[in-house]
Amino acid sequence: MGEFVIRMPDVGEGVAEAELVEWHVKPGDAVREDMVLAAVMTDKATVEIPSPVSGTVSWLAGEIGDVIAVKAPLIRIDTGGENTAAVDEPEPAPDKAEPAVAHEAVAEERLLVAKPANAPKPLVMQSLAARSGTTEIKPLASPAVRRRAQDAGIDLRQVHGTGPAGRITHEDLDGYAGGGAPAPATAGLVRKTATEEIKVTGLRRRIAEKMTLAAARIPHITYVEEVDVTDLEDLRETMNKGRKPDQPKLTILPFLVRAMVKTIGEQPNVNATFDDEAGVITRPSAVHIGIATQTPSGLMVPVVRHAEARTVWDCAAEVSRLAEAARTGTAQRDELSGSTITITSLGAMGGIVTTPIINHPEVAIVGVNKITMRPVWDGSQFVPRKIMNLSSSFDHRVIDGWDAATFIQRIKALMETPALIFIES
Repeated sequence: MGEFVIRMPDVGEGVAEAELVEWHVKPGDAVREDMVLAAVMTDKATVEIPSPVSGTVSWLAGEIGDVIAVKAPLIRIDTGGENTAAVDEPEPAPDKAEPAVAHEAVAEERLLVAKPANAPKPLVMQSLAARSGTTEIKPLASPAVRRRAQDAGIDLRQVHGTGPAGRITHEDLDGYAGGGAPAPATAGLVRKTATEEIKVTGLRRRIAEKMTLAAARIPHITYVEEVDVTDLEDLRETMNKGRKPDQPKLTILPFLVRAMVKTIGEQPNVNATFDDEAGVITRPSAVHIGIATQTPSGLMVPVVRHAEARTVWDCAAEVSRLAEAARTGTAQRDELSGSTITITSLGAMGGIVTTPIINHPEVAIVGVNKITMRPVWDGSQFVPRKIMNLSSSFDHRVIDGWDAATFIQRIKALMETPALIFIES
């Protein structure tokens, strides 16, 4: 019999490992050439692993969330041949399949969170069922419930779970042992004691690692200022009414990008990255602005490259294109890295004030809060004005408080007199 070993590919320069985020097959599945078998993630980029041969899957390297070293065996495929000439130098198959995990301690991390009862079962549980070669999903229960069921000789597959996502509780065991299903809950408020364990994998793990790094190593200073965007909003609406069919709809972000570019020309120290281990600040002449974007998988930061060379319309088109690519999972690796300063915005839910965390190793991030109508005293009376707060954070090792305030005040001046954004100095 011939066996082909697919190894973890080198998914990027300097990358020594990648995380398993999805299996498309299980042992015993027939596969064909070019069929996608798995997906792995590194640096927020997901890479699909296709099969170079046809055959039957005989072994998988690990579970969802495991970190696999580059060049370690990932999948073994029985090609059904008489010789092994096509085999990628397979290692002897172990008696018991063990994952080639680079960091077992990381793979064992757990996060306790509440989960609604109608939520889907965690992906890791689905992968366990797939690896067993069956379509049956392992019953959800805590270790204590499992031990109690084992001691009592109860098959958990026969017990109906009433906890979140169908989790089996001690009360469910009591009801089953008593000769029937648990009694239905009475009307009114009911105490809930169940918890759900969800393995932190994929993009969520990357986000957690990066936020921890930024919060631990960067001494943040956050500066909040309100901006009167009444005139800017009037200009934006006028430009949208007169836009051409091939032009995108303008939001406030393209104007903010252009205001930041002009201000960075005067204060280049905020457009930088800081290697605190080497003690080196890198200050590029180009302005590559990351746009924090919420996706179904979590927060991603696609990058508007060379914002200094883009018009408002061009910025709008690029922001829209990158946001769509991030949300659909089609963003390329180089579109998700290399930013020199970041914008974060929660849109209409932007709140009054936020304390954004800097996108390490950058030294500044500009946060956009929601626009609200407020009464403003003009010297003789109160008039309605559209006000928006900018909540921005800076690396206090690199940016002094005075420089941070000067940077935001200059952006405020440009956005409150939007014509200045279009005047070349």
